[in-house]
Amino acid sequence: MELDDLDPADGRVGSKRTMPTTTQLVISGQSKPGVLASVAAVLGQAGVNIKAFSAPEVTGTGKLRLLVADLDGARAALKAAKIKYAEETALILSLENKPGALKQVADLLTKSRINVKCGYCTPSREGKRAIVVLTVSNTERAQTILRNKSLDEF
Repeated sequence: MELDDLDPADGRVGSKRTMPTTTQLVISGQSKPGVLASVAAVLGQAGVNIKAFSAPEVTGTGKLRLLVADLDGARAALKAAKIKYAEETALILSLENKPGALKQVADLLTKSRINVKCGYCTPSREGKRAIVVLTVSNTERAQTILRNKSLDEF
């Protein structure tokens, strides 16, 4: 499932409510100046658009997480540039852009003993929804728990 397949206006894909997922690329390496620029250059030269990324501040080894428009193109470009990467499944949630929305999701995950390994978000184009990307300790269980709740309520 790609980010474009999600209609952020109502959190639905097609005609039924789903819990969309996507493949996130993870590049681990030394946290130093130029790493993001290098990866962005490789992907840009290959014509691969970066749709979202997370690069938290760390000392030592860090992880750069990327959502891209062309996963196969990104794989080929990174491999050709000899940039090692891993892949992980990430949940994509469309939440109402209001105080407390993320807390409700986090509470549901906590009650089910599901750890959030990584998360980041951005407002939708119109600003009424927040697009949240999460990697969790148990993706299938999180999908089941969150699928049974209306994301419009969050």
